[in-house]
This record gives sequence, structure tokens and C-alpha cells, in this order.
Amino acid sequence: MKKIIYLLLLIILIVSCKTNTKKEAEFVNDANFQKTLQEQFIMAEDGATIEIPDGNWILTKSLSIEGKNNITIKGNGKDKCILSFLNQTEGAEGINVTNCNNITIEGFTIQDAKGDNLKLKACNQVIIKNMNSTWTTGADSANGNYGYYPVECHDVLIEHSDVSYCADAGVYVGQSINVTVRNCTAHHNVCGIEIENCINADVYDNYTYNNSGGIVVYDLPGLPLKHGRNCRVYNNKVEANNFKNFAKPGSYVSDIPPGSGIIIMAYDSVEVFNNTIKDNKTLGCCAVSYQVTGRPINDSLYSAFCTAINIHNNTFSRKITLIPDMTSMLGKLVLAISKTPLDIIFDGNATADMRAENGNFKPPYQNCFTNNGDIKFYNLNMWKAKKETDVLKTYTTDITPFDCSLPKLNGGGN
Repeated sequence: MKKIIYLLLLIILIVSCKTNTKKEAEFVNDANFQKTLQEQFIMAEDGATIEIPDGNWILTKSLSIEGKNNITIKGNGKDKCILSFLNQTEGAEGINVTNCNNITIEGFTIQDAKGDNLKLKACNQVIIKNMNSTWTTGADSANGNYGYYPVECHDVLIEHSDVSYCADAGVYVGQSINVTVRNCTAHHNVCGIEIENCINADVYDNYTYNNSGGIVVYDLPGLPLKHGRNCRVYNNKVEANNFKNFAKPGSYVSDIPPGSGIIIMAYDSVEVFNNTIKDNKTLGCCAVSYQVTGRPINDSLYSAFCTAINIHNNTFSRKITLIPDMTSMLGKLVLAISKTPLDIIFDGNATADMRAENGNFKPPYQNCFTNNGDIKFYNLNMWKAKKETDVLKTYTTDITPFDCSLPKLNGGGN
């Protein structure tokens, strides 16, 4: 009798497991869905909520909305509602938002657009939350550049969102004022999170892993909003960003050495603190000038150097078995001078007027690296090197000139 009972229980268990097996996602290709949704975007009145229905939907054209106020675009969850642009034939972006005020986008997934999955340009009061953005084709230089791409915007908040497999940066905010990126997860992108030429930015409580570079803060020449400054990067977990660099050749991020935690380039006033920076095979954090790119500067108003960079109270750790990247110049340099990953690298470049007679930085340009534990620090002193290989003679591990303090920043995000 017991054998019969056990047999019945086994049959019930097998049937139950079979019933609960997750079905492969089925996508619906419905031309009426595309037409209806686009009409809602175009015809939306100020204050409207555009609801994305549950389901996995195939779209062949970009969705665009322009010049609206107080708009919400929402789904019931990033696992319940997926917009796929894998077969896109018209437009570059998945969703394109232009010149809108007070717009919230939340609760669904965008994937596989030809260009950027979600782009917002010249918008004020932008909220992106509980979203997912990805390319299901895996790491491919033909993927779109950005998962979330606010540019030339004011008051940007991106939170509780995931992003993966971007051929540039997962979360990219460029030329914007008052920016917050928090509680996001970025993985398998070339760059996890990028702040570029922004004024007042907070990047905190994010998790970046398995990107080529975890978090990047860049100021680039030739852009309308110049002199990026006032950025705080804190309470982030930046771990094992050792993924291959699959960026489009010639792009700035194609220079990122796989194995990079946090990269600061040519920015003014950046405070990096309370981050956990772990097992990045090339470098934990670096502050470098634009000169390391080897690219020309055709912008007379551009400053190529890092000033007032304050890296303090972070936790650095790395496995001694990790081998620095050998596919990039910086990675080869780290390998040559250290053999193992470095925690903080400073290139040491500056103009002559930024230095005192003893070679140290004058107070307005001082960079401080303090209370980061027993770290491997290298000042490359590239300003003394006539050619790249000279760095093997000019670098120093003396961190005492950077044992200083700077006023805390206010960030200025949302």
C-alpha cells in the first residue's frame, strides 16, 4: 500500500513540475498594436497616461513623442510587458522622447532597438524607473549604444532599472544638469554607467558588474555643454568588470581597458567615496587627462585635465591571480609596471600653471586620495615622460602628495 501511495505522489510531483515549466516567451506581431500605440504617443494630451499592455510585442518602427507635458508611459512590470525591436525597419531608437516636460517612463522592457533603446532629448523633469533595457543578441558591436540615453536634459532621475549588452554605456546621461542615477544594475555593457559633460550629478547605490568598465565620468571636447563638474559617485558596488570590450571601433569607450572599475577623465570636482570596488582585473579607479586618449583637441575652451578629484573612504580588493588587460595601452602599462591590478591610478598630467614650484598641484587643482586602506597606488607622472614607454621610469608609488582634503560636494541630483 505504501508503495502505491509513494508512486501516486511521484506521479503528482512529475505532473506538477511539468505544469510549472516556464514557457518560452511568445511574441505577438500585430500591425494594429503598433499603429494604436504610436497614435497614443502622437495624440496624447498633456497629463495623459499611456499604458503599455501586458504581453511580448514586436514593433518594427520607433515610437516617438514630442512637445508634451506631464506624460506617463507605463507598463505593469518589466517581466510582464516587453517591447521588442529586433525586426525594426524604421527609425533608430526604440522610444524617442523630445522636448517634453515632466515625463515618467516606468514598468516595462525595451529590447533590441537598432540604435538606442530609450532616448530623451531636451526634456525637463525626467523619471525613468523600474525599467529593463537589453539586447538579446548578446555582446555585439552592432547593438545600440545606450540603454537609457537622456541628453541635454534638466532634472533627470534613473532608478531601480536594469540594463545590459549596450555597445557603449548602459546608463548614459550627457550634457544634462541635475542628474541622479541610483539603485540600478548594469552588466555586460562596454560601460555600465556613464556621466558625460554634466553639471551636478549623483551616482549611488548602483551595482555594476561584468562590464568592460563599471562607472565612467568623462568630460569631452567639442560639445555644447562644456566643463562637466560636480559629480558624486558613492555607495556603489563595482565588481569584476572584466567583460570584453565590444564597442564600435574608434568610439571613446573602445579605449576602456576591460577590467576597469571607475574611470574619471578630464572632469572637475568629482567625489568618489564609500564604494566597494572589487576584483576588477586592470584597475580599481583612475583619474586621467584627455591626453591619454591620444586624440586631438579642437576646442579652445576645453580643459583636458582632472582637477579637484577626491577619492576617499572606499574599499578596494582584488584577487592576486587577476591578470591586467593586455588588449589596451593602459592595460599593458599596468601589466608592465605592476603585474597585478592597481587600485588607484593618476596620470599626473596638468598644465604648468596648475603646479607649484615643487611640482605638486596648487590648491585649486589639488587631487586627494585618502583613507582607502592599504591600496596599490601609482602616479604615472606622464607630464615628465616624452613618450609612453618613459612612464616605466617616471611613475611613483608615493601617495603622500595626495594626502589632503577637499570640501564635500553637494552633488545636486534629485
